[in-house]
Amino acid sequence: MIAGAAVRAVSGIGSAFLGIALEVGSFGVLTARLARRLAPPDFDGTELRKNFYRMGVRSLPIVLATALFTGFIMTIQAGVVIGRYDAEGLIGWAAGFVTLREVGPILIALMFSGRVGANNTAELATMTVTEQVDGLRALAIDPLSYLVLPRVIAMVVLLFLLTVWGDLFALIGAAVMGEVMLGVSRHVFLRGLLDMLGLWDLATGLIKSAAFGLMIAIASCHFGLSVKGGAPGVGRAVNASVVAAAAGVFVVDYFLTYLLR
Repeated sequence: MIAGAAVRAVSGIGSAFLGIALEVGSFGVLTARLARRLAPPDFDGTELRKNFYRMGVRSLPIVLATALFTGFIMTIQAGVVIGRYDAEGLIGWAAGFVTLREVGPILIALMFSGRVGANNTAELATMTVTEQVDGLRALAIDPLSYLVLPRVIAMVVLLFLLTVWGDLFALIGAAVMGEVMLGVSRHVFLRGLLDMLGLWDLATGLIKSAAFGLMIAIASCHFGLSVKGGAPGVGRAVNASVVAAAAGVFVVDYFLTYLLR
């Protein structure tokens, strides 16, 4: 009986490992197929512009609100430790370092994944189960060039730009909270921020945001195009896309943090 339970446990672990390997391999294949269409560029410009508007402009309010409250939280958390050691001049550095390098890009990426990535998966999955993607192929239109590549480019570029705006609003929120709750003037906050942080701290977060955008885009497009099972399959695809994108963001963050430290 114990041996049977052990066999089932090992079988389950092996099955899960193979499933993850299959999905990772599928991500790599899709990425390679899209990269091939970038040299020379082969995508629909009108579709790209549409995606810039609905993925970027419509996401801006929620991203800026997320970033603003991120700045609030970072100042409050940093203020507890800094106040204990009477080092108010470091609050700009503490809040800025954590926000620019880690918390800001990750939170914005997760918000972007929940809003844009899930919506993209649902759209592509619906097109797949209703045979609209097959219809494009029947008309000699490449779905990867027409539908997928513009969405991937838009997600990568927009998450980068949204992180730039998010960093700005997070720092504004941190400065305001530092002055209101901790009595640290904006000049002291700004001096600590500029004297102790460099462009590399900002660049690290922005490099991560571009990588996060690619991860979210590939995950959402893959699960949208590989959906099976009709309408219930669409729901499963959206759920799998959100989970895979969130897990992928943290895995990518780990490796980039190690490489860019």
